[in-house]
Amino acid sequence: MKILVTGGAGFIGSHVVDALVARGEVVSVIDDFNDFYDPQIKRANLRNAPVQVYPADICNPEQVNQVVKAERPEVIVHLAARAGVRPSVSFPELYLKTNVLGTFNVLEAAKNSGVRKVVFASSSSVYGASQQIPFREDQVLVQTLSPYASSKLAGEHICSNYSYLYGIKVVCLRFFTVYGPRQRPDLSIHKFTRLIAAGKPIEVYGDGTARRDFTFIDDSVQGLLNAIRFDGSPFEIFNLGENQTVELREVIRLIEKSLGKSAVIEYRPDVPGDMPQTLADISKAGKLLDYRPGTLIENGIPLFVEWFRSNPQSSNR
Repeated sequence: MKILVTGGAGFIGSHVVDALVARGEVVSVIDDFNDFYDPQIKRANLRNAPVQVYPADICNPEQVNQVVKAERPEVIVHLAARAGVRPSVSFPELYLKTNVLGTFNVLEAAKNSGVRKVVFASSSSVYGASQQIPFREDQVLVQTLSPYASSKLAGEHICSNYSYLYGIKVVCLRFFTVYGPRQRPDLSIHKFTRLIAAGKPIEVYGDGTARRDFTFIDDSVQGLLNAIRFDGSPFEIFNLGENQTVELREVIRLIEKSLGKSAVIEYRPDVPGDMPQTLADISKAGKLLDYRPGTLIENGIPLFVEWFRSNPQSSNR
């Protein structure tokens, strides 16, 4: 099968690329290697992958159309996006342009070239102010808390339009706080590990009781691969989490234990846009995607720290 992965040099994307190549698929990648974090990290993520890489920007419709027309993939896995709640509050226009217009450009290219299926990376952030825990895919979502979240929800809606209007099969995957080897250096587990290992203080926004459904990268990839094979209804949305919620201060304790070092914590006020809790109801994904996450945070953190220690360059980013 020919599969095009947008954002394929990123954290999740590069793991997806590796898994697809290992499965014998013909894989190509779109990535603009922007400076949201060090582009050399992203280039290193694909260093050993036997794939065609296009340095294209999804905000440029001509570039996207050219790549899709040249590759003629059967499936597009659309992971390219501006990520992160906090920076989206500072740069809302950039997030809306990339995540909404960019998604539109990918879907237009898919339509123009007869791509039969798109898998779209959404986010648990779309649940916003919802008081219903755990989060279910059939909840009515009336308020998001950040431009990032609103851009991802808008992306889902555009996907549903293209599925209905043009017969493209679309699966939207709501990822829940993915972590693991190659995690972006700005994300909490990587950032905390780097700073604690260096004996530097870490900043915690709020009192450390915010809870997240942390999902190990291998589990997220398993769900995505199964979504590619999913042959049910033309449009579906699935939660991909661990179905386990953990306080941030417990995550810090697990990092301390794995590193054998204590954290110096500097508490800061809560940040606008952050959700107090996330927890995925994964029963739908379990039933329709045979999604079976298997790495609890107690086991995932040591795996991440092991990768961190074996990649000294990660401590300097």
